[in-house]
Amino acid sequence: MAETVTIAGQSYLKRNPLGVLGLVFITLGIYGFYWYYKANEEIKRYTGDQTISPGRSLLAVIPGLLLIVPPFIAYYNTANHVAQMQERRGLSSQISPALVVILGLVIWIGMAAYVQEHLNRVWDSASMSGAAAGVPPPPMPPIG
Repeated sequence: MAETVTIAGQSYLKRNPLGVLGLVFITLGIYGFYWYYKANEEIKRYTGDQTISPGRSLLAVIPGLLLIVPPFIAYYNTANHVAQMQERRGLSSQISPALVVILGLVIWIGMAAYVQEHLNRVWDSASMSGAAAGVPPPPMPPIG
């Protein structure tokens, strides 16, 4: 079950990481692609970084898998965006982009749960502090 949190007038889904894991498993991976697109869409909205393209990220994963390398670059970039979000929020426990790539290589469904857990930490932090004070999240500079 997902909980909707509102941050600076925007809605984000705080998904249960085990729910993500289970849905990816039950749907034989199909939900994982949907989740990956939606997670990147939420990251883009939260950061305001227009260089993030959920569609391009998903294309790097699905057909990009044939070329082997693109999905792992996409996983790394997604985790790196989450790490920057956590750093901006001042969270001490941050996601490891390298671990996301390894999980993507070895246990793909575990990668989704790991990333979602860290996204939830950002949503919790932002909804408790910024929304209560009526302060929108700080804009993040574009990457690269």
